[in-house]
Amino acid sequence: MKKHFTLTTLLTVYTFLLTAQPVDKAARDAFLVSRMAVKFHVQPRPVDKALSAAWFDNIIKQLDEAKVFFTQEDMLQLQPYRLHMDNELTGKKTAFLQLLIPVYRQRLKAADSMIDDICKKPFRFDINEKLMSSEIDAYPSNTSAQKLKWYKLLKGTILVAMLEEAYDPMRLQPAIQKEWTDSLEIVLRKKVNAYYKRIIKKTLEAPGGPEQVVCTAYCQSLATCYDPHSQYLPPSEKENFESDLGNAPMQFGFQLTENKNGDMVINNLKPGSPAFKSGQLNKGDIIQAVQWEGKEAIDLSGADREELHEIMSASNHEKLVFTVRKADGTKTSVSLLKEKMEQEEDENRVKGFLLKGEKRLGYISLPAFYTDWESEGRAMKGCSDDIAKELIKMKKENIEGLIVDIRYNGGGSMEEAVELAGIFIDAGPVAQTKSREEKVYTAKDVNRGTIYDGPLLVMVNGYSASASEVLAGTLQDYNRAYIVGSPTYGKATGQVILPLDTTIELTVDFLNRQVDSYLKLTMEKLYRVTGRSAQGTGVKPDIILPDLLEADPHREVDEPFALAATDVAPNKYYKPNAALPIASLKAFAKAYTDSSRYFKAMQSYIESHKQKQLVKDMPLSWTEASARQQQHQQSQLSPPEFRTSNTLFSVANYTSEKLRLQTDSDLRELNEAWKTRLVNDPYIDMAVLLLFFSINNTSIQ
Repeated sequence: MKKHFTLTTLLTVYTFLLTAQPVDKAARDAFLVSRMAVKFHVQPRPVDKALSAAWFDNIIKQLDEAKVFFTQEDMLQLQPYRLHMDNELTGKKTAFLQLLIPVYRQRLKAADSMIDDICKKPFRFDINEKLMSSEIDAYPSNTSAQKLKWYKLLKGTILVAMLEEAYDPMRLQPAIQKEWTDSLEIVLRKKVNAYYKRIIKKTLEAPGGPEQVVCTAYCQSLATCYDPHSQYLPPSEKENFESDLGNAPMQFGFQLTENKNGDMVINNLKPGSPAFKSGQLNKGDIIQAVQWEGKEAIDLSGADREELHEIMSASNHEKLVFTVRKADGTKTSVSLLKEKMEQEEDENRVKGFLLKGEKRLGYISLPAFYTDWESEGRAMKGCSDDIAKELIKMKKENIEGLIVDIRYNGGGSMEEAVELAGIFIDAGPVAQTKSREEKVYTAKDVNRGTIYDGPLLVMVNGYSASASEVLAGTLQDYNRAYIVGSPTYGKATGQVILPLDTTIELTVDFLNRQVDSYLKLTMEKLYRVTGRSAQGTGVKPDIILPDLLEADPHREVDEPFALAATDVAPNKYYKPNAALPIASLKAFAKAYTDSSRYFKAMQSYIESHKQKQLVKDMPLSWTEASARQQQHQQSQLSPPEFRTSNTLFSVANYTSEKLRLQTDSDLRELNEAWKTRLVNDPYIDMAVLLLFFSINNTSIQ
């Protein structure tokens, strides 16, 4: 019998072939992730039903954390795979993905239409409605319930925005309330409609479309089942990760600012960048839409910088078309492809100042433990080298003490942490590491002597993690520095980025192997020279200060699949300095914080915030929502603000820096902003006072 292929048949086959390619790759990559975990992970988990369930839940959560796209009917279709994902994995099967992708695409498109349909009519806030906690926590039963959930979510978002605008008590009086709410509702309904549609379109119009989004989530969700820091990395994500640690980033080459209308405006073009070389973009251009090549445009009306950055980060190797409005009102479209751009000297680098008061102190801020992963002499381009240079400049200014600020420093290069510790201690063990082998390895400072041996204080908080904890823990164990702040994050594991290739051997150079995917894998546990681990517990400061992060803490122990802490034997060559006079410093700090208006207010805020009852039901009527807001404001304290004056110290640049600032107005503006922040930060105040006290009463040997 002669077969007749209709246009519909051909389109179906074509669609299947387009879908099959990323699906087959995802199945292969997921299998490789599991095999490489078996081969290299510090604590691999078996491929069993427990992993299957965790992986399934991870995938669904990554695709629909708010439970607004999938319905219970969809979950009934997908649920049979929950305890059989291990079979999909080991057999490199694609049945689950072939089912998931069209369902997800269909739900995204349906939600896009629902949002438009819902936002055609004004929302009424005189109706007694609620978005119940049971609705928030569950998938809607069917498409009708899904539309109702979207209706309540949109209405709630608009209501919250309206309450934020209601700063004038007169606006709450019934006589003018309706007129005001009606006019504001129209504006906010348009903005909220555009915002949620943009979220959906970001997936539908991403490079590779929803198929690629699902396939990437499939592999990423498996990697994080081994521990929170193992991660599947497509090439663009690998490049972005390494650029955060010091590599030259892939960039279009412009900076953005937001004007009074909320538009994204090009504020600066980097010379030599793709944006600069295009000759079609200028400072002041307003970005109105972006469009990945071959996809539909994404309207940016109402978008903020974070949203636009997220869209631009989706790929480093595909062209993105920017539609901009010029100063004269005309529109133009510019197609750009990212290029590697060397960072300016001050980008992601250390920042040093002099704090002049009773004593002359040095201050260094370190945002990350960065290094140049692509340079053969990378140690010479890392943060330890930059800090060494800062210290040489500061010593010429005759500093009497030093503050190193690693608050909010999430870590980075372990090698740089070891090198940096060596700047402050004499040669010896700095940290210990252990992979799956029984042997414990010691990271050492092999250079005799120090660059700086004076009084030292290190500032930390709950976002100080990994390499930051290695540095703080080492200096604490050696009695070399006072550690001040709040307990650190508690990440004591080390990761390595590997090509997704099971044939690699760690003894052979694999960094330049070209593959289409990578795996950041946890391959070792980190230990202090005392044998203790900071995993989960973090580094406990010598002087603990009340901190805003303590009101709602989130640390390593709160992460799903976080590895448990273990200890090893102390390093036998570890010889600490004489103990520091911590007790007297603690007494001084307590007396100060007990009398400090700021720290007393912060402690009260932390206690009140921890005691508050979380009510998840969300009222959707103006009367109830505004009453709850007023009740909340009356019962809950606000976090204290930094002060606006300081007589304890002044902030200055050292001589060599002053000369550089004279030639660069942008650098001067940034420098003044830095100085304002420092002089108004009560935690810097505390650090300065503690160093003053320690210098006056004792000395660090």
